[in-house]
Amino acid sequence: MVIALFSQEINESVSNVIESFFSSKHAKHSKFFLENKIFNNFNSDNNLELISFSKSEDLDSSIDIMVSIGGDGTFLRSIEFIRDLDIPVMGINTGNLGFLATIKKENIEQSIEKIYTQKFKTENRSIIKVNHKEIGLPKSVFPYALNEISVVRKDTTSMININTSLDGNHLNSYWADGLIVSTPTGSTGYSLSCGGPVISPTSGSFVLTPISPHNLNARPLVISDETKIELSVSGREENHLLSIDSKIFTLKNNTKINIEKSDFEFKIAHFSNHNFYKTLKEKLLWGKDKRN
Repeated sequence: MVIALFSQEINESVSNVIESFFSSKHAKHSKFFLENKIFNNFNSDNNLELISFSKSEDLDSSIDIMVSIGGDGTFLRSIEFIRDLDIPVMGINTGNLGFLATIKKENIEQSIEKIYTQKFKTENRSIIKVNHKEIGLPKSVFPYALNEISVVRKDTTSMININTSLDGNHLNSYWADGLIVSTPTGSTGYSLSCGGPVISPTSGSFVLTPISPHNLNARPLVISDETKIELSVSGREENHLLSIDSKIFTLKNNTKINIEKSDFEFKIAHFSNHNFYKTLKEKLLWGKDKRN
């Protein structure tokens, strides 16, 4: 089996997970692609077949699965390596909440055995992209997001005006701190904390969620993921922020930002006992209140 291991940092929890992979009876019959930091820490400690990677071009479609070790932020970063290679990603949660990285530390040994024997399923998740070249971002920027693309105020406590059009039709001019365009996967992230709805992962929708809107009748809006979205920001300052998942850029006001569904999808790997609604109840503590 060919496994890619990715983490943003090397700490005790991450090291224990990696050691568990390497100590398995299946390891000597497998090949590993290791993110540079992992490779530098573990390449001399065993006789396994290890290959280092630091960018997407170092990976190939021979990889059966990538394992993200960390929290949801680490999981989101994995998309920059996977891109359109169609490699499924499974998350081992060494962080806190973990909507995406769902494998718990206490279940590591059983989970690793299932990964080696390929007892996992995959689920396609939609991705959104932004017209990064037209708005002046570097060509090297990966303009795709698994969770959300947002525009947010910068260098001011004043609200910004976000002129929003859908399929060429003007929708609204949001007077707010910002606006989130979220995928179903991202609906349990930033959008949820701003009052957005939770959306089933395969629902084929996007949601527009204003951040602290001035008008209380500016509510989150669920739209088809086939919709083409155009945003343009104005305000007291000359610039505003654009975020693509965890990547943040400064844009000049009145720049036309076009957002749409990507032409490829992201594969999330999980075990047969995984259920989105069960995870939702667990993470949001639904039913923990005796009144419910």
